[in-house]
Amino acid sequence: MSDTDTGTEAETRPADAAAAPHLLPAPGGGPEGPLSPGAAPGTAGGEVPRLGSFLARAAAATAVLTVLGAVLGLVRDQAVARYFGASGASDAFLVAWTVPEMAATLLIEDGMALLLVPAFSLALTRRAATGGVPGPDPVRDLVATTLPRLFLLLSAGAALLVAGAPWVVGVLAPGLADPRLAVDCTRLTSVTVLTFGITGYFSAALRAHRSFLPPAGVYVAYNLGIIGMTLALHARWGVRAAAVGVAVGSVLMILTQLPMFLRLVPLARPRPPRFGRQGRRAARTAPLLGFAVLAPVVLFVVSRQSQVLVERFLASTLPAGAISHLNYAQKVAQLPMVLSLMICTVTFPVVARAMAAGDREKARLRVERDLALAGTVVLLGTAVVLGYAPQIIEVLFQRGAFDASDTASTAQVMRVYALGLLGHCLVGALSRPFFSSGRPTWFPAFAMGTGLVVTMGAGYALTFRFGVDGIATANAVGISTAALLLLMGLGTRVVPIRTRAVALSLGRLTGASLVAGVAGWACAPLVPDPVLSLAAGGLLVPSVFFLTGLALRSPEVVSLLALTRRRFLDGR
Repeated sequence: MSDTDTGTEAETRPADAAAAPHLLPAPGGGPEGPLSPGAAPGTAGGEVPRLGSFLARAAAATAVLTVLGAVLGLVRDQAVARYFGASGASDAFLVAWTVPEMAATLLIEDGMALLLVPAFSLALTRRAATGGVPGPDPVRDLVATTLPRLFLLLSAGAALLVAGAPWVVGVLAPGLADPRLAVDCTRLTSVTVLTFGITGYFSAALRAHRSFLPPAGVYVAYNLGIIGMTLALHARWGVRAAAVGVAVGSVLMILTQLPMFLRLVPLARPRPPRFGRQGRRAARTAPLLGFAVLAPVVLFVVSRQSQVLVERFLASTLPAGAISHLNYAQKVAQLPMVLSLMICTVTFPVVARAMAAGDREKARLRVERDLALAGTVVLLGTAVVLGYAPQIIEVLFQRGAFDASDTASTAQVMRVYALGLLGHCLVGALSRPFFSSGRPTWFPAFAMGTGLVVTMGAGYALTFRFGVDGIATANAVGISTAALLLLMGLGTRVVPIRTRAVALSLGRLTGASLVAGVAGWACAPLVPDPVLSLAAGGLLVPSVFFLTGLALRSPEVVSLLALTRRRFLDGR
């Protein structure tokens, strides 16, 4: 399938997509009509909203691997909890794991994608504009100009981390009684600075080329590496086995994407960037090399991930196990956010190409639909977490060294974290349009920095009195502050979304989520067995959520139910 295929052209060849599901049609056309003046976000001219078939297939393919990766992530956390519980050893590993977590956010999930998806989208647009005329390939020029430099920079960063591991641990968790284990684990995981960077580069390039399956599968490979090493080596190496697994899993992430990357983006010898027409063209296709574009993205991502740094810094002053309780609660609570953001991950190239082509109206329609869909998914998940946190933690983790007291503490923290899930989702969804044009923009960094300051202030004020619950509360307040600033700033600076309409829509969904969560909280103890209680909650919470959404006249709930009814009638 060529790079110049449009969504409309691709729909005439469904067999091609079925035969090669990793290559999805180009997000150019599609059936998305304009919003009527009175339509709510997520509706097109008053009709039932629907993603184009190309985005639907992409979202479905991504969803399958995202869910599989999330399930394996839970198995990974279960293995760590089973063998090491919530103890000083698990705390040491989690302190060391802070570096891979930050590297993943900066180099895979946000930073690299926010820089490179627009860059590759621009290069692909320029390639298409040549009409097949022989000459320099903008995509190959971009790779040849950027990939070797990135490799050298990341290799140097990994080496510095190995040398400076004691200092890093001292800064991240000064309250650890014995930091030596954390230092060892940090050195073992330091390779992720390089491997995650290459993984993120491949992921951004493949997504811009409409290949979504290999990037969606990287966390499957990553978690398999951690699980395998933990099971095989925990008796001999203790928690260091999990750190080795992080390193092995990160290499598997690269191997998962390498064949498709070489197929779609063949590597070329670097061209001299300063001489001749080819050098000038390579420079134009590599906007991410400019400090003005790079610095705001890095500052935004570092500020966002620093929320975790603040949490672990504060938790290191609490009794052993506090960092572990926060980690387990956060990992489970954020699953709805991860699932909701897969929509924005798939549609980000659509927004980037629309902005590159100057089609701000198409970008607005796409962003408003993404916010509506992502908000619905994450708020339904929030209701489940609020209602059934103890049952979820008991089923997932209560075995081996992880006892009933750990379950109670973790569940309480998870309910507090759930209050900030919409904020986390909105930060992820709203940041992408800001960076979709490839031009410098400092507002996201300002918003995230403001949220970080709020998190730090609230954390210091609440931790002494409320412990881990105070840390989780500070996280929710800080991320919600950043989300609110991004929502207010997007419409006036980048994409002219209807901020008031979007906020009203999300407010109705939030009301439905709170009612459903309270209903689950009240009914969960009525069924003693945690598995049966969760099964009942899987029916109760969505039912209350959608019924409340109908009562509040939420357009997203009305549209989803209408779509479900239409599909049911068509099936009959």
